[in-house]
Parts: sequence; structure tokens; C-alpha cells
Amino acid sequence: MYADKPIIGIAGGIGSGKSTIARLFGEMGCCVINSDEMVHAAYKDTRVKQTLKKWWGNLIFDPNGEVDRAAVWRKVGDRPDDLRRLEQLLHPMVNEARERLMKAHGEDPKCVAFVWDTPLLFETGLNNHCDAVVFVDTPLEMREQRVRDTRGWSPEQLARRENLQMPLDNKRQISDHVVVNTADEDYARGQVREVLSRILAGSLPRPVQ
Repeated sequence: MYADKPIIGIAGGIGSGKSTIARLFGEMGCCVINSDEMVHAAYKDTRVKQTLKKWWGNLIFDPNGEVDRAAVWRKVGDRPDDLRRLEQLLHPMVNEARERLMKAHGEDPKCVAFVWDTPLLFETGLNNHCDAVVFVDTPLEMREQRVRDTRGWSPEQLARRENLQMPLDNKRQISDHVVVNTADEDYARGQVREVLSRILAGSLPRPVQ
């Protein structure tokens, strides 16, 4: 809980549509904190740029001098040690940004809960700070199509990336709620509404006996 509001973590596989589910929670009055957006902001930080240049040179920058995230992933995608080094650089900055947003929205009466849309929720231990974790369950074939369309990844590339993370079966098993996310957004919205209702009911103060 933060400011008497529950913290809801979103988990799931790559391409499962976690941000879509987080957006649906946002439609229902939740304050959504998107880690990917904060990572994008961190890549614009001069200190981060200087560090990445020291590690990998100018090839990871685009013509405008901004970090090319695809180039960064080509560097770390199959190298766990380099990936950990990158995470150790970025995660403290993301954590600070998250704290600022939580503080800024803590007293907002329109915010009924906080939703953490974080790709590595379990891997970073952030699930331990959540009052509930929602697993987004999406068929592999659909996830493969999504990452092919949005990121240009092959099924093999998706598998390699996911092999660096906690197995999806484990994530699903230790999550508190499951939302099935297919092409039917209204179906997902109904599930999110039900899950949020249960979470908020559980967060209400117990009546005095």
C-alpha cells in the first residue's frame, strides 16, 4: 500500500500486452506507472549516454545522437553479463522516477490504486512491494505475431529473450490474478474490472468489531 492505495503489479510474457492491460486499469481510475517510459527517459540522460559510449562506442547512437535501443539490445540480447550491467545502470534511475510519481499522485483522490507496468517485475523483486500481481496470459502464437509486427523479432529471438527471464509458468503460478488477453479488448476490460473490484474490496479497512 502507498498512501492507503493498493499497488498492483503487471506481469506476463514479452508481447503479452501488459501495457494494454495496464491502460485498462488506468481507464478505471488507477495511476499507471510505466517503467518502459522511464527507461526511455533514462536513455536521454547525459550520464547514461556517456557510460554507454564508454562501453560500446558510437554505434549504439542514432544520427541525432540519441540512444538506439535496438542497437543496445543487439549488444546485450545474448549476453547475460552485459544485460545485468545495463540493468544496474538503469534500474536505480527508474526506481527514483517511480518514487517521484508515487509521491506526486499519492494524495490524488481520483487515483484509486497504483499499477506498475514493469517488464521485469519478478526478476527485480518489485513484486514483493505489490499488494497484488496480475499475470497477463496470452497464447504464444499471438505473442510471436505481436513481436514480429512491432519489433521485427523472429520466434527464435523471442525465445532467447524469454530464456533470460523467470519461466512464464512460474510467474503465472505465483501471481494473484490472471487476465486472458487476446484480440478482444472488451473481454479483457471485463476481466480487469472484476480483478480491480476484488483488489479494492480487499484493501478496504476492516470494520470495527
